[in-house]
Amino acid sequence: MLNCLVTVLGVFICVPLLLFMAAPYIRRYIAGGVCKSTAKLNGKVVVITGANTGIGKETARDLAQRGARVIIACRDMAKGEAAACEIRAETGNQQVIVKKLDLADTKSIREFAENFLAGLCCPEARLQSGNSLSCTYGLDQFYPTTLPAILNQEGGHTVASGLCQTLPCLKRCCLVCLHDGESPKAAVLDWGEEKELHILINNAGVMLCPYSKTADGFEIHLGVNHLGHFLLTFLLLECLKQSAPARIVNVSSLAHHGGRIRFHDLQGEKCYNWGLAYCHSKLANVLFTRELARRLQGTGVTANSLHPGTVHSSLGRHSILMTLLWKTFSFFLKTPREGAQTSVYCAVAEELESVTGQYFSDCRPAYVSPQGRNDELAKKFWNVSCELLGIQWD
Repeated sequence: MLNCLVTVLGVFICVPLLLFMAAPYIRRYIAGGVCKSTAKLNGKVVVITGANTGIGKETARDLAQRGARVIIACRDMAKGEAAACEIRAETGNQQVIVKKLDLADTKSIREFAENFLAGLCCPEARLQSGNSLSCTYGLDQFYPTTLPAILNQEGGHTVASGLCQTLPCLKRCCLVCLHDGESPKAAVLDWGEEKELHILINNAGVMLCPYSKTADGFEIHLGVNHLGHFLLTFLLLECLKQSAPARIVNVSSLAHHGGRIRFHDLQGEKCYNWGLAYCHSKLANVLFTRELARRLQGTGVTANSLHPGTVHSSLGRHSILMTLLWKTFSFFLKTPREGAQTSVYCAVAEELESVTGQYFSDCRPAYVSPQGRNDELAKKFWNVSCELLGIQWD
C-alpha cells in the first residue's frame, strides 16, 4: 500500500516537473519556422488587407521595420489607426498608412483600388511638436478627435472637411487641428502618390460565421476570403506588373484539405456548414493562387499561398466554443507574431524571387491537397469567379 502511494506521489511530482522542463522545447516546436531573411524594403510599397489585428498586424510591423511603405487596408478604421500608430511608434517608420477597405462590399473594394491607383493615399501629417497625426482620405471627416481646417499654403484657401475630396490638387498644405480646449496645432501634409506596388498580401479573412451574405449577395466566407481578394488583385494587377519584380501573397490554411468547390451550391443556400464553408474558401485561395501564377508567368510578378499555422487570434470570434478552446489551449497555439512568419517569408525571402504557384507552411514548401493541385478545377473556378464579379480577366 505504501509503495503504491509513493508511486502515485512520484507521478504527480515528476509529470508536472517534466512538462515544465520540456515547455520551452514544446513552445519552440509550436512556434514553427522563422523568416531569417534580413532583406530591407526601403522604397517598396506594400498593401496588407486586414492588418489592423492578428497576423496581418504583425506582418505589417515586420515589413515596416524593414523600411517599407505599408498600407493597412481594413474595414475598422479606428482599429486600423490604433495599429498604425503603434507600429509607427515602435519602428520609427512614419510610412504606415490606413485605408478603408471592406472586402464584403465590391463597391468599397473598387473605391480602395481607384483611390490607390489615383495616388490618393492618406497624407502624412507631421505636427510641429513632432508627434504624428493621421488623416483619412475618402471619408467625410478627418481623424475623429480633430476639427480640421485646410489652408492652401500659397493662397490661404479654406477647404472644409466635408470637401476633402478636393484635397488631392493641394500637393502641400497646412493643416490646423482645433482640439476641444486646446490651442490650434499646425501640421504639414504631403500627399502620397502611389506610383508603384511591390507586395500585395491578401491576409484578411472570416471564419466560422453564421450564415450571412455580403453586400453583393455572396456567402460571407466565399465573398470575403476569396471573391473580395480576387477582385482586389484584379484591380491592382497592372500596378504590380509595372512595379515588377512584385509579389502576391495569399493567406490560405491547412483547412483547404477539407474544402470542395461545390459549383451547384457556391452560396451555400441548399446546404450550409460554417466550418466547411471556411474550408471551401481556403481551397479557393489555393486554386486562385495556382491559376494566377500560371497566368502571370513571364511578367515578373509571383503569386504564392500559405498556411500560417493555428494562431491564437480573433479569427474564431464568431464561435463561442472556438474562443473558449483557443483561450484554454493558448499555450499550444502560435502567437500572431509566430503566425506571421510565413507571410513575411513569402513577401521578402530572396530565394523566392522567381518561385511562384507554391504553397508554404512554417517558411517552407508544404503539401497541397489533390483538389488544390487540380488545374482544370482552378481554371473553371477562375471563370466562375469572374462571372460572379462581372469582370473579364483573360
